[in-house]
Amino acid sequence: MTRIGGTWQNWARSASVRPVRVERPRTPEGVQRAVIAAAAHGLPVKAVGAGHSFTGIAVAPGVLLELDDMQGLVSADTASGRVTLLAGTRLHRIPALLAPYGLAMENLGDIDRQSISGAISTGTHGTGAGFGGLAAQVVGVTLVTAAGEFLRIDETRNSEMLPAVALGLGALGILVEVTLQCVPAFVMHAIDEPVPLDEVLTTLAERVAEHDHFEFYWFPHTDVALTKRQSRLPESTKRRPLPVAGRWIDETLLSNGVYRAVCAAGRLAPAITPPFSRLAVKLTGDREYTDHSHRVLTQHRNVRFREMEYALPAENVEPAFRAVQELIAQRGWRIEFPIEVRFAAEDDRWLSTAHGRASGYIAVHRYWRADPTVYFEAVEQIMLAYGGRPHWGKLHTLDAERLRERYPRFDDFLALRERLDPERRFANRYLERVLGS
Repeated sequence: MTRIGGTWQNWARSASVRPVRVERPRTPEGVQRAVIAAAAHGLPVKAVGAGHSFTGIAVAPGVLLELDDMQGLVSADTASGRVTLLAGTRLHRIPALLAPYGLAMENLGDIDRQSISGAISTGTHGTGAGFGGLAAQVVGVTLVTAAGEFLRIDETRNSEMLPAVALGLGALGILVEVTLQCVPAFVMHAIDEPVPLDEVLTTLAERVAEHDHFEFYWFPHTDVALTKRQSRLPESTKRRPLPVAGRWIDETLLSNGVYRAVCAAGRLAPAITPPFSRLAVKLTGDREYTDHSHRVLTQHRNVRFREMEYALPAENVEPAFRAVQELIAQRGWRIEFPIEVRFAAEDDRWLSTAHGRASGYIAVHRYWRADPTVYFEAVEQIMLAYGGRPHWGKLHTLDAERLRERYPRFDDFLALRERLDPERRFANRYLERVLGS
């Protein structure tokens, strides 16, 4: 299906574009035809998923490809745990697709609205020092090149490209199929608990090492960390999920409904932010349950926001966090959103924020109607001083020159881009900034 005009915007309302035309292919062959047609008319072409990147990475000024009709399972092998999905498949649909085969994704981020291709292409990750980001689960892809050809990349075909295309920023081609290495389905025992912030920071390395998954949130203007620790258990383990009513009160009423109202009010009366933050840590973040892995790892977030996230060497997280804490206090800012801290194992993906090093992540947020510029740029300077790499799908100010020094395989990626897309058919302004022209 093709249509002319209309404005596309991302979920955070931080990026928008009015493309020349929008196409909605239903098959990989449909994507191929669209790329060939775009080239014939001299138009750039980009695929978009769910629009959950905060940057302009998916902005398509020429031909915008919506992959919403390219969802579902292509194949699954229970013995090997290998599963191939159409590129537009939303993460929240994958558990049901894998359930008949007794499989699950090894790890997930805390939001599951994205498409699988968008999630891996921007470096989406979860938490857990022993687990890599979603791109680390990729063992094969099929993409349509700028020449309009199908290119299969896996362990036996063009394997040298896999570390690049598994996290390719949409710069190397249009992904049409993604093959994941899955694991046997499992459940998780979760404990959410408020703990004094200083206690968490002084014992951070031990907490990360002791648990399969560990993260914490900190509401500025409080002295409490809302910790989340989780253990992986066999699928046969008896589940003790959260009561439906309790979950609704905690996640829908308080964390989304009431919180949205307070964020909106805080723009007009910033003084209400600190007392509400102190109240929030008393009302939420204290529960214990056991449930399917995807129900523990992900959560619903309906309050619109803007986000910046940096990956640091894991050992730098604690001093960098304290520096941000001191910054907020010194500037007297009233910050309504919590700061989130997570961890991931090192991996070999060329442009992964965890490439070659065990990593910790510090993410800062602002309500979408608040201007985040001053806050984000000040925090960014701290992150850079501690060896940070910005999340590709979240707001930052770095360009190719500054990113090159942070990624050992940066020039190798650019060389592959030159080979696969010499005419920059898949370029846009964001990619020109972070990769160069």
